[in-house]
Amino acid sequence: MKRRISVYFMTALLLMTALGGCAGGTQKPSEDKSSLESTVAENSQAVQSSQETKADGTGEAGYGGKVVVGIQQDMDSLDPHKATAAGTKEILFNIFEGLVKPDPDGNLINAVASDYSISEDGLTYTFTLREGVKFHNGNNVTAEDVKYSLERASGLLDGTALISSLSAAKGGITKVDILNDNTVQVSVSSANLELIYSFTAAIIPAGSGEDPEAQPVGTGPFSFVSYKPQESIVLKKNPDYWQQGLPYLDEVDFKIVNSADTALLELQGGSIDIYPYLTDSQATELQGKMDVLSAPSNVVQALFLNNADPVLKDVKVRQAICYALDRDSVNDFVFGGNAAVVSCAMLPTMQSYYEDLNSVYGTSGNAEKAKELLAEAGYPDGIDFTIQVPSNYEVHMETAEVVADQLNAANIHTTVVPVEWETWLSDVYNGRKYQGTISGITTDMTPGYLLNRFQTESSKNFVNYANAKYDETYAKAAASLDLTEKAGYYKELQKLMAEDAGTAFLSVPPITVAIKPELEGYTFYPVYVQDMSVVKYK
Repeated sequence: MKRRISVYFMTALLLMTALGGCAGGTQKPSEDKSSLESTVAENSQAVQSSQETKADGTGEAGYGGKVVVGIQQDMDSLDPHKATAAGTKEILFNIFEGLVKPDPDGNLINAVASDYSISEDGLTYTFTLREGVKFHNGNNVTAEDVKYSLERASGLLDGTALISSLSAAKGGITKVDILNDNTVQVSVSSANLELIYSFTAAIIPAGSGEDPEAQPVGTGPFSFVSYKPQESIVLKKNPDYWQQGLPYLDEVDFKIVNSADTALLELQGGSIDIYPYLTDSQATELQGKMDVLSAPSNVVQALFLNNADPVLKDVKVRQAICYALDRDSVNDFVFGGNAAVVSCAMLPTMQSYYEDLNSVYGTSGNAEKAKELLAEAGYPDGIDFTIQVPSNYEVHMETAEVVADQLNAANIHTTVVPVEWETWLSDVYNGRKYQGTISGITTDMTPGYLLNRFQTESSKNFVNYANAKYDETYAKAAASLDLTEKAGYYKELQKLMAEDAGTAFLSVPPITVAIKPELEGYTFYPVYVQDMSVVKYK
């Protein structure tokens, strides 16, 4: 039956509160769109009704111009299948597209594919390619390009899966067949209600991923111009973009600004037009000078604990840390009370799957209980504890300061060590050489995305959490085709993680964005992206 499994799952997701809103802070109801055709039509009508278009198609009001977007970290890869950091993916969203892609309302919509179907047993996906889609090099997208991209991402080419959810071992792709010039059939190893979301994997020209020096080539609204490490990445308008009427801007310059103070000065001075990472204090200072918009994020902030550390491997020590934290104060001080306080790796907006565990350790802090647990663990005088924090993220630095004071009050003698992003990525995230770190992890539109990373053998399990029961339960959740049963497993996983104090989750922060008043169209998504295709000058 056409899209049976995916539609069932999408229907369940649409029952949840929408994460994203339109620019201006209003919320739009979710709508199940199977393609972008309606979006294209609406955009075209708006352009025709509000603008005077010359015969040659140039000179439309609202078209043209350049914007500078401030970003907090350097790119970890220009290869869309290898990119790890959320800060990289938010930019690559403008260059690359998959067979499907997310829209601002949380729906999964067609992109390089114009249609798809899923077999009754959930083991075969058939994609029809959209006609006329071109790569930035001018070549038409072919079935060979799609086959190559999916085989590369899933590990069928060389045995190394670049996107783990697409690997056959994880229930992903076992075979990609070209049925004809515009139809590709994908076989998977097991039915999974959430797998369709992994087909957002970028489609790139066949063979292009084998050249490490090759420039990024995708099908998105903007094409790659240049990249200067630690400085900027510049994109230009794709005149052949398949979605009529987009993008509006001629050029987008993503400028790397490692200091929050520098970002504020550049916003005030006009050298940055958009900055999407404001703290509460910065937002207050910019009110009246810039347009300030806010929406819930898809980021879970936490004090991540290295379970393999000689001291932290004791569950009582980790529990002591969780008891010592006053999450409410973190929310008030750092986010002006606008964050959602959480104690698990699940967004509260995913209502059917979220388990409120704030009562396990409380949200106001309990220093005496923390001291008691430390004594039981053999540390009556407390422990020494180091938190490494990526210094380019002001919200994490501010959070670390508040958290350190709370931990010190509970005999957890805490030192905060700011580190550069590259160091954090290599030593903390990839190298796992740390005790504690404050950062955020992003999710996509699938409930299991964050829970997946805490499996013992997951390459993303940088907290070194190991629990056989957790692994078994996650396997059951992944295999379940019953939404109620799946939700039950996900809630059990959250409870297991909380009981083990595998990590001290803190909050889901808001996204607060400063925008130059001359601009409009900035749109929030339920995933971490900066969609510059809809931004334009008034």
